[in-house]
Amino acid sequence: MSRQRLSRRESQVLTRSRLLDAAAEVFAEHGVAGASVERIADRAGYTRGAFYGHFPDKDAVVAALLDERTRREREEVAQLAAGEGDTWEALRAWHRERSAHLEEWLALRLELVRHTLRRPPGERSVLAQREAYAREALTGAVARELGTDAAEAEFTALVIHALEDGLAIQRAIDPDSVPPDAIVAATEIVLRGARPTEPRGDD
Repeated sequence: MSRQRLSRRESQVLTRSRLLDAAAEVFAEHGVAGASVERIADRAGYTRGAFYGHFPDKDAVVAALLDERTRREREEVAQLAAGEGDTWEALRAWHRERSAHLEEWLALRLELVRHTLRRPPGERSVLAQREAYAREALTGAVARELGTDAAEAEFTALVIHALEDGLAIQRAIDPDSVPPDAIVAATEIVLRGARPTEPRGDD
């Protein structure tokens, strides 16, 4: 039986996805500065023309990768939180699975952050938006867990978000000392400290 031919739209989506995957690999290996358009296109199996048919330059690829990775993780975590069963155990399993590719993920994330911070302050909005988007979902989850509103949960969410980055770096450096689901345990500790205390009555 002959293979079904892709529509033009499906072909474009596939090409873009392959270019992004190739760019993620090349950026992690060589840095954004050391990654040429030709190297990315070749890794994906396409030509320079195919690259420029989807992205005007490397900065556009950086922005797309930041957006794609953030949205993917936010959707996965949201599904875990909405599912039945123990949410914390589901989060532990998710982090353990993700830790198998921690070094590649962390190398890419740090390279994208490094590249963005080298831009003039006015051109860093893509990174700022990515971080705000990630914290937004976390803020909602923290607010539900603590029984507070989003404004009161924002700082706690920021602390947890920063802990995740720090623990990822520590695990990449010394995986024997930092468990793959360390961020879940750290989050539980932070939330316990952030819970409103019951007012004490007069003795």
